Amino acid sequence: MKEGFAIVVDIGKTRSKVTLWSREGIMLEKRSHANLPCKENGIACLNVAAIASFVDAALSDFSDHPVEYIVPVAHGASVAAIRDGELAYPPLDYEAEPPAEVVNAYHDMRSPFCETGSPILPAGLNFGIQLLWADYIYGPKVSDATLVPWAQYWAWHLSGEASSEVSSLGCHSDLWNVAEGTYSTLATERGWAARFAPIRRAHDQVGTLRPQLAKQTGLSPDVKILVGLHDSNAALLAARGFAEIENNEATVLSTGTWFIGMRLTRAPLSLAGMPETRDCFANVDPFGQPVPSARFMGGREIETLIEIDTRQVDIKPDQPKLLAAVPAVLKYKAMVLPTLAPGNGPFPNAKGGWINRPADWFERRAAACLYAALVTSQSLNLLGSEQRLLVEGRFAEAEVFVRALASLLPDMTVYIANAHNDVSFGAIRLINPTLRPLGSLRKIAPLDEDLTPYVNAWHEEMLVK
Repeated sequence: MKEGFAIVVDIGKTRSKVTLWSREGIMLEKRSHANLPCKENGIACLNVAAIASFVDAALSDFSDHPVEYIVPVAHGASVAAIRDGELAYPPLDYEAEPPAEVVNAYHDMRSPFCETGSPILPAGLNFGIQLLWADYIYGPKVSDATLVPWAQYWAWHLSGEASSEVSSLGCHSDLWNVAEGTYSTLATERGWAARFAPIRRAHDQVGTLRPQLAKQTGLSPDVKILVGLHDSNAALLAARGFAEIENNEATVLSTGTWFIGMRLTRAPLSLAGMPETRDCFANVDPFGQPVPSARFMGGREIETLIEIDTRQVDIKPDQPKLLAAVPAVLKYKAMVLPTLAPGNGPFPNAKGGWINRPADWFERRAAACLYAALVTSQSLNLLGSEQRLLVEGRFAEAEVFVRALASLLPDMTVYIANAHNDVSFGAIRLINPTLRPLGSLRKIAPLDEDLTPYVNAWHEEMLVK
């Protein structure tokens, strides 16, 4: 008998995924799709039509299962506007660069870091600037459109019911007051707060599957659609299912296009103590609690270094050879300096690149992993991370990366999880919070080699730069 109980629709920045889950929290099937932006009036936008086509087709693939729930999850820093039952305008890609007049006007009006926990970020990563840009482009003709965060757009696509949710609103948007748990001064004064759909909890049922989608996909029209949440916060929910993490001082490092460190601590949040100019900020979890966070564009930077059409650093058969390449990388001090994604990470203004770029293919990939570990350790030090680190997501499979982290953070116990699909599993825990991840955490050993001379050389090269 078919046992698919719930579907997770996970709209990442680089890829979209639709997964089918059993009632016991076992992933049964998966569909994946590469996201490519499109352009409207010469501006990069999110390709809603292509993603929707993929999602709807994947739902059809699972229609022979007794599905009861669908949970949407999506990347942050994106917002959609709905008017008369359709998009009022294409959602802007957060990597699109607003014109200077918009940037200057926005910086003059944005709420301070001490209120929002949102640092000034490049392009559209503070999605408040996307709303201002849309006001410039479209003006009063869309002023009555209902605003929804990106995850909740997909809840609307599935159910026809519009909602907002705090983990998406609190994702360095400039629109959320993290201390008060309400909209920021900017959001209120610009009138955006009044335009957002009603705030509901991530685990609330926003509606049932649209009748036309039920007919198209073959799923039951009684399938319940949850409000959903921001993808990094879904990863955090998955991590909280492990006893070692749940009620302890720990940091969860979510790895994908972005590497995002999220510190779980009982210490009171002090925004004054966070270096906002180094990509540190306050996330907001699905329960409205601020989560000290730091990040850089780790996945994108690794792909820049190794070329996206080649073998990746997390390919399992390659791990022994990548580890074997580390001594040569250290000997010849083949290294990468930050930053390859300008404006992001703990060194946002640095101009990075190779030093002593290796000719050997395995050495290049090993050096890229060491670079990612060095930058990650800097971000986690800024957070004050201590005691435990759980690395989840795709790059948890990169042995050089995680073992280098264990070397660079000797006072922390570094873990990876045997279970995969952490974001989707976190979403399933919205349905049943008692679910525990399958398998156990694996403690990561440091690299066999002493990294101290290499780390010192890396810092010296950065001073020269």
